[in-house]
Amino acid sequence: MFNVVLVEPEIPPNTGNVGRLCLATKSTLHLVKPLGFSLEDRQLKRAGLDYWEDVDLKVWDSLPAMMKSKGPEDRVFFVTTKTKRPYWDVKFRPGDFLIFGRETKGLPDGLLRGNPDSCITIPMRDTRSLNLATAVAIVLFEAVRQQQHSGEDGVE
Repeated sequence: MFNVVLVEPEIPPNTGNVGRLCLATKSTLHLVKPLGFSLEDRQLKRAGLDYWEDVDLKVWDSLPAMMKSKGPEDRVFFVTTKTKRPYWDVKFRPGDFLIFGRETKGLPDGLLRGNPDSCITIPMRDTRSLNLATAVAIVLFEAVRQQQHSGEDGVE
């Protein structure tokens, strides 16, 4: 339904949890190298439980390579703390790409500056950021919720 992109993820359990979120929502998980772990990592598989093998997973050598794979109608949203536009202001559509940066640094500043209209945030107080898997869950399930309310196919 949606495309969740993790750019240079560093922590295997986060990626495993995001894989389960993608499976639960019929979304594709895109991992952009370099990865901070092996795809054979025990912690990754433990967090993904026995679902990991069923995740629709694509691994890319770079973000530009991944971006070339999307269709002309597919939209991209960069989730960052460096914008004021809340994620709930977006009317998500199936096929949208939700792009998240690595746990310690987020997405590159140049990428965000070059795409200001595509940046969204999860408003929060008294903290710099949320756990990556938590952030993905918040935005992804809002996108799924919108599809349920718009009559599109959603999670059953």
